[in-house]
Amino acid sequence: MTQDERWNKRYQDVMEFLEKNHRNPSRHRIEEHDMLNWLKANRKVMNKGEMKEERKEAFQNLLELCEQYRRKNQYV
Repeated sequence: MTQDERWNKRYQDVMEFLEKNHRNPSRHRIEEHDMLNWLKANRKVMNKGEMKEERKEAFQNLLELCEQYRRKNQYV
């Protein structure tokens, strides 16, 4: 599996999680740590300006969706 395939797989996993649960991954749930760490790492790469152009637009859409669920209570 190439790096691009792994990135796309993780992207799809996070998108499905957001659409299904209507909230962001929680730092308090162990099973969601991988998604949260992936989001934080890619946000840092994008802010540095080192993200590949083909990933930039897709990740920007993901961040916009995350912003919609930013303050959602995960127990509602």
